[in-house]
Amino acid sequence: MLFNKVKMSFKKVKGFECIHCHRWVPFDKFIGTHFRNHCPHCLWSKHVDEKKSGDRQTFCRGDMEPIGLTFKKEGFDKYGKSRQGELMVIHQCQDCGQISINRLAADDDPQIVLKIFEESKKLEEETLAKLGEERIRLLSQKDEQEIHTQLFGKSDAL
Repeated sequence: MLFNKVKMSFKKVKGFECIHCHRWVPFDKFIGTHFRNHCPHCLWSKHVDEKKSGDRQTFCRGDMEPIGLTFKKEGFDKYGKSRQGELMVIHQCQDCGQISINRLAADDDPQIVLKIFEESKKLEEETLAKLGEERIRLLSQKDEQEIHTQLFGKSDAL
């Protein structure tokens, strides 16, 4: 009986090889990465979703470059208090140009997230205009404190 329980606990590891850095990226529903589609080491992704996250309906399958950061669901709560949304990565498909946002996972490399933030300050006007059309707010220098707080907590923030 004990042998059967042990044998049943060994499951085949699922995941994918990153299209950019070629490292293995496992899925793990226990840490919230069961439906992930980006690499925690370089944050590149594959264009797999068409209309909503997780639909896996696109035919493009292009490489998605991380181009910046944004916050999800900024605004005010029901009491009128300012609400800060969670940190999200902005991807742009290198084949079709589609832009999408994606949740960060707990195991994403925070130094790479900061590097993407710094590089986003040099985006071309065309890309900035496309973000505006999509109503995606690219984070800027004024958001740096909140980025650090969300990545490292209050004690390690700037």
